[in-house]
Amino acid sequence: MKLLNYPHLGERIYRQVLPNGLTVLVVPKPGFSRKLAYFVTDFGAIHTDFTLEGNTYHTPAGVAHFLEHKLFELPDRDVTAEFAALGGNVNAFTSFDITAYYVSCCDRFEENLKLLLEFVSTPYFTKDSVNREYGIIDQEIGMNEDTPDSRDFEALMQQMYASHPIRVPILGSRESLRQITPEVLSLCHRAFYAPANMALCVVGDVQVEKVTEIARQVLGEEKKEIAKKLRPWKESMTCPESEGTLHLEVSDQSFRLGFKCQPPEDGASAAAMDVIGYLGAEVLFGESSPLYLELYERGLIDSSFGGGFETVDGCAFLTCGGDSPDPWAVRDAILKKAEEIARRGIEDADFLRLKRGALGRRIRELDSFDATCFRLCAYHFLSFDYFRFPEIYQNVTAEQTRSFLENTVRRERSSLIVTKPIDKDKEENL
Repeated sequence: MKLLNYPHLGERIYRQVLPNGLTVLVVPKPGFSRKLAYFVTDFGAIHTDFTLEGNTYHTPAGVAHFLEHKLFELPDRDVTAEFAALGGNVNAFTSFDITAYYVSCCDRFEENLKLLLEFVSTPYFTKDSVNREYGIIDQEIGMNEDTPDSRDFEALMQQMYASHPIRVPILGSRESLRQITPEVLSLCHRAFYAPANMALCVVGDVQVEKVTEIARQVLGEEKKEIAKKLRPWKESMTCPESEGTLHLEVSDQSFRLGFKCQPPEDGASAAAMDVIGYLGAEVLFGESSPLYLELYERGLIDSSFGGGFETVDGCAFLTCGGDSPDPWAVRDAILKKAEEIARRGIEDADFLRLKRGALGRRIRELDSFDATCFRLCAYHFLSFDYFRFPEIYQNVTAEQTRSFLENTVRRERSSLIVTKPIDKDKEENL
């Protein structure tokens, strides 16, 4: 394995690409009792269109999440119970663009790692088990429908995007679930769970060579064909809908405001955009910004207010939200402040302070094994070495951040969703 050193971070990483195409990343942590392994595929909820072996496929919404659930089943075995017997804490999640499976333990790490690789790489789907899963995910969808933060995010994405599949919830819909069959699950597993489309990241006091040995043993040496994702998403930077309203069982009126951004490229440009977007949010409406204090003193926001910058394969957006008696006034104030920043620029001293604070928080995040594993894998799929992030912070300028806000925070790129409490008296009279 190749050893890479990052003396400014006090970190090292071993990296190797196995003959089967799997990228293995090991971050040694001598003396720590906890060990963590992430096994991640470059396949998420938005990747429903692809070609494989000369054929083109369109799969139902929610299939990535459904597949995550079903991989925990092996014939005549209880995977979760097996991990518990090994002292391992196993879990998984599906995002818009990746699916991750991970196990944490203090002892018997090699056995836990072997089981993690085994169950994720072993497709076992029966008609009965798939039918049972419909009800389980139906309940998840119901819980999601009762969660205001999820509902307003989904509504905002539908207003902001005309064709990008971020419009569709990660769970899919009750209708799309019924289109998922054992054959569809097997197809997607074959398409995206080939080792060459995956990464294995381990953090802890482990034997580095043993990690690759186990990966070779469980996954084999053969390099399998992986699907080519199709991205038929043509998006204008203008939002299709500028405003919308939700009526939910909440006590206070709230809002979520989004601004559509140009999606970044892979590699260093994607890493730089991540930093520029984050700093842009801090400059514009972060807790230490003049606008935040102004809005707070005017009673337009409270401590629930917050925001940031996000990227998903094929799209990027700046968002903020919280409780407010007048979301439209908040939106207008943000637009006005962005125009002012674009005109006057950002003071170098203020920008340096924000940048140093952001870099410090990112460095402290390295204390978290989970954050380290997640970011190493996510940035690997963007073709960027995550531990190079300090140089990105060093090179980002106030002018780049000013330009980002000037181009992004515009009325035509904005969309506002307002969540209002259900009027119980009016509802009872209908």
